[in-house]
Amino acid sequence: MKKIITIIVVLLSLCSFAQKEDKEQLLALKKANNYVYDGNTLVEEENFVSAEMEYRKAISEQASTVAGKYNLGNTYYRSGNFEEALYRLQQAAKDATSKTDKHKAFHNIGNILMKNEKCKEAVEAYKNALRNDPKDDETRYNLGLAKACAEKQQDQNKDQNKDKDNKDENKEDKDKKEDQENKEKEDNKEQDKKDEGDQDKKEGDDNKDEDGKPKDEKEDKGKGEEEKKKEQQKPKPQPGQLSPQQIKNLLEAMNNQEQKVQEKMNAEKQKGVKIKTEKDW
Repeated sequence: MKKIITIIVVLLSLCSFAQKEDKEQLLALKKANNYVYDGNTLVEEENFVSAEMEYRKAISEQASTVAGKYNLGNTYYRSGNFEEALYRLQQAAKDATSKTDKHKAFHNIGNILMKNEKCKEAVEAYKNALRNDPKDDETRYNLGLAKACAEKQQDQNKDQNKDKDNKDENKEDKDKKEDQENKEKEDNKEQDKKDEGDQDKKEGDDNKDEDGKPKDEKEDKGKGEEEKKKEQQKPKPQPGQLSPQQIKNLLEAMNNQEQKVQEKMNAEKQKGVKIKTEKDW
């Protein structure tokens, strides 16, 4: 009997605790909804800063509130903070239990992705929205736009990749051409050096005779011997005879002497001649 009474007391306590917990949850939900309502009113007044604070209060009061996260995401979207808006709407889509809430969250996620020019990701978001509400014409229309945008981006990426490949190929050809030109320059330099060496060797060989001796030395030696022979061949004055130069000098001296004698004789003749002068009337 005592055991039964104990069990009954425990059950009553659990029920009381559960009722209290449910009551607290209901109270928190009510407060959260009130904060959301206040936030919506502020959004209508375009007071986004104050509205953000109210939505944050709602999430703080009840972390699982979908309305608070959804409306906070929309507030960020309207104020231009797309990154934070995307984060909050993704939370709302994850926590949503009804198809209606999921549809609205995914639809707005698609809109944000289109704003960020992430068309391929937007296509998937709109598809998820239509899975929860296939009859929504606006979502279907946005899906068509997202698909066209994604195809255009894909074509642009292909063109960019093609241009990149062409640039890489052109760069590779240019590098090969430059390498070839540099190699040819080096080969030409080596060939020039080799040609200069061969020319010097040839000149050196031309300056040597058959015995390998320098021709200049041989020519100088031969020239000296030739001059020596010429000196030996010149007629030398014999004893008692005049050399040609001595004869020439003697003749010049005789001519000079004769000229002096002639000049002296002419002077004597001029002294004996009287000059006739006339009176100056």
